[in-house]
Amino acid sequence: PRFRLPAEVIRDQALALSGLLTKKIGGPSVKPYQPPGLWKELSGHTYQTDKGESLYRRSLYTYRRRTVAPPAMVTFDATDRETCTVRTTKTNTPLQALNLMNDVTYLEASRKIAERMMKEGGTNPRERINYAFRLATARPAKPHESKILLKTFQQLQDNYLKNPEAAVQLLSEGESARDKTLDPTELASYASIASLILNLDETVTKE
Repeated sequence: PRFRLPAEVIRDQALALSGLLTKKIGGPSVKPYQPPGLWKELSGHTYQTDKGESLYRRSLYTYRRRTVAPPAMVTFDATDRETCTVRTTKTNTPLQALNLMNDVTYLEASRKIAERMMKEGGTNPRERINYAFRLATARPAKPHESKILLKTFQQLQDNYLKNPEAAVQLLSEGESARDKTLDPTELASYASIASLILNLDETVTKE
């Protein structure tokens, strides 16, 4: 059957594709990225984001308060755990796409995927984009898909060449360091393409 991946798996998949996923098994709960001030507003407590590899542990290990469930997971229909839930609902909302395009977790993952594209994906934009597409969807891009992504990449690169500050700002998202040996405008362009691919219905859906 065709259905969208569970909330926890969507995040884990992005981390795995980017190479950021920490594969350590067991241990205490961790506190990955979360909108600042959310806990304070809803429960009066302070949320301290973890550092290092704890940021990239599987979603299974995410620390939860019953009154404040992780917002990104709730967006993708994860249970709030206030009651026993045998089966979660499956919804499709614009907020889910906004989350995949703007959440620091996915922006950082997109940057690391872009680094993989430039280092492992080949020597030209077409090869690198096809590499990322296959990485995320487990199939090669069709000619018309490749054409659209390549045209989008060229438009993005033109924009970032005119506004290099925007490229650096995009690449500064997340705790992990970016590879400064790679051209920032080119890397930002590939990161935007990677973000687009992570946001595809096919990427977040079990076919």
